[in-house]
Amino acid sequence: MAKPNALKKNLTLFDVYAMSTGAMFSSGLFLLPGIAASYTGNSVWFAYLLAGFLILPAMYCMAELSTAMPKAGGTYYFLDRAMGPLMGTIGGLGSWIAVVFKSAFALVGMGAYLGIYLNLPFTVTAILLTIAFGLINIFGAKETTLLQRILVTTLVVILIVFVIFGLKETGVVRAFTPEAGHGAFFKSGLVGFVSTIGLVFVSYAGLTKVASVAEEVQNPDRNIPLGMTLSLITATIIYTLGTVVLIKVLEPQALYDSLTPIADAGREFLGWMPFDLGVILIVVAAIAAFASTGNAGIMSASRYPYAMAKDKLVPQRLSQIGKFGTPTLAIIVTVFAMIVVLLLFDVASVAKLASAFQLLLFGLVCLAVIVMRESRIPTYKPGYKAPFYPWLQIVGILISFWLIIEMGILAIAFTGMVTIGCVLWYHFYASGNLERRGAIFHIHQRLGQQRYEGLERELMTIIHDRTQAENLSYEGLIARSVMMDFRYGIYDNSHIGEILIEQATEKFDLKPDVITAMMHDDTFTMHPISQGVHIAYQTHTDVTEPELFVLRFGPQAKLNIKTETEAHTLMFLITPTKPVGLDLRLAGHLAEVVQSDHFDLRWMSSQTERDMNEVLMRDDHFLHGPVSSFPSLRQQAGRKISEITLPASCLIAIIERDGDIIVATPDTELLETDEVAIIGEPVDLQDLRNNPALEDTD
Repeated sequence: MAKPNALKKNLTLFDVYAMSTGAMFSSGLFLLPGIAASYTGNSVWFAYLLAGFLILPAMYCMAELSTAMPKAGGTYYFLDRAMGPLMGTIGGLGSWIAVVFKSAFALVGMGAYLGIYLNLPFTVTAILLTIAFGLINIFGAKETTLLQRILVTTLVVILIVFVIFGLKETGVVRAFTPEAGHGAFFKSGLVGFVSTIGLVFVSYAGLTKVASVAEEVQNPDRNIPLGMTLSLITATIIYTLGTVVLIKVLEPQALYDSLTPIADAGREFLGWMPFDLGVILIVVAAIAAFASTGNAGIMSASRYPYAMAKDKLVPQRLSQIGKFGTPTLAIIVTVFAMIVVLLLFDVASVAKLASAFQLLLFGLVCLAVIVMRESRIPTYKPGYKAPFYPWLQIVGILISFWLIIEMGILAIAFTGMVTIGCVLWYHFYASGNLERRGAIFHIHQRLGQQRYEGLERELMTIIHDRTQAENLSYEGLIARSVMMDFRYGIYDNSHIGEILIEQATEKFDLKPDVITAMMHDDTFTMHPISQGVHIAYQTHTDVTEPELFVLRFGPQAKLNIKTETEAHTLMFLITPTKPVGLDLRLAGHLAEVVQSDHFDLRWMSSQTERDMNEVLMRDDHFLHGPVSSFPSLRQQAGRKISEITLPASCLIAIIERDGDIIVATPDTELLETDEVAIIGEPVDLQDLRNNPALEDTD
């Protein structure tokens, strides 16, 4: 069941792709190529191609942070948890301001293209579109992304047709041959070419917008990095080949002076289509591009105040979820801000300056990855890891600051003003209300100073949310677990290792070297989870499902092993490497049970393996009793487990028969004299307990 104030996980891989792709195609292709070509001539396509590669460090870092912390707010959340709430405020408010300006600019561009056929003022049209997209966003992320899918599909198909016909018109073989009219390949020299890269780089900035809605993405470990990668490939190919076509089709001065270069080029080689259909389709593509950027912009921008409100950095009312499962008030505030921007500012000029602030954020995101990794927080478990650490991150930081400098003094000044404004907001509004610290404090702790343990607990909660599909793994783990009780003797690491190898081989068919590798790993340490109970956990590639060994020692047994506090129970948990974080989630469940009221009394007084299993089971996910006490089971006695009908998630895990404990398998026959332990979701267990009988589905 979803949390009452949580966003719904409605977004699929296609939605991630549509949002990232739609956020990139607007001014970058439909307005900017003529200006860029005037700077560097024939090499404009090469500038777009290199810019696509230069965004890779920021994209990979954003993907890593999004899979480690798939929470609303994206850049804000990452910077806050990595470097503290002050940097989070700069990232959150700054991102919100930048995206508001960029989205408003996109809707002005859409109004301009609509003005070709409709006699409406650009600003009025943009305001009406802002309100319309705001309403769609309020009605739900699913509805928003459905529109985004339609817009992006239309856009990409038309642009592919444009590129194909354009290359056919100009000749694929000579497409990359420099045109004499544009001068040398680097028209303004290497300096002019580098400046052009900085100019067109912001065309790719929308790629990372999806991080702000990561909390709403299904299977973020796969869908976020894959969706962003597919989106970047699409954009880079279309940007590069599209500008090649423009260079070949349009006269130099006509291209340099054009604010509608794609439409102008279409007139040159699509004029054979009846009713001017070629140009109409390009105008439709332009409208779809600007609409998708504006729509995705409102969706992503509204998640910044929503996430910040949950952390008390802005008024908490902005974190309220409306009846459609969206942050309604945050969306309304974002739409209102866009309308104010449209009425009061030269949107085109300010949107370009806002791009410089986005470059700053890209650099900070790369730095955040370094901070999170160097903090060595055990609960930082990204489902995707950026490659070539730390060199990729260092390159990303340098690229961001280099491009900001290339954008000029006004861009630097705007970035500084926004940063100062965010710092003042934090100082006067939020600083006195917060105890939260970032992961950078864990680096301080390694240097002998302090750390913030609340972040570790929060990341553990995120891991639990990411692995909800395996929610019943805990009950299955306890049902299969090895429970051993030692009353007498002396036990050291070597002796315990021998016991674990014997049990692993006999009960789980694990190879001895799996246990040996676990025991000798540098990261394998015992962690106290309550007074007297310690756990060690490890992942291994040869393990297909999690397994648990529990060793309880009586008062007359002596432990000669190194633990932080005196121990009476040792737990050894070994899990598969996928899904990422499953080991921590299961360890967290064990800690939750062990720290519950009266656990020690119940645990130390339990006499049998079954008693020990029951104590470790979560009460609301566990049901135990004789078969005769469940009428629906009693009717099915004599059948194999695989043939028995149970409510949805219910599963017979353990059977007690004639004093022996049997782990239930599909071929195990259920007898009326058996006692059973059943695991499942609470609502299904309630159905099993209350229903007098279940219909036979055979």
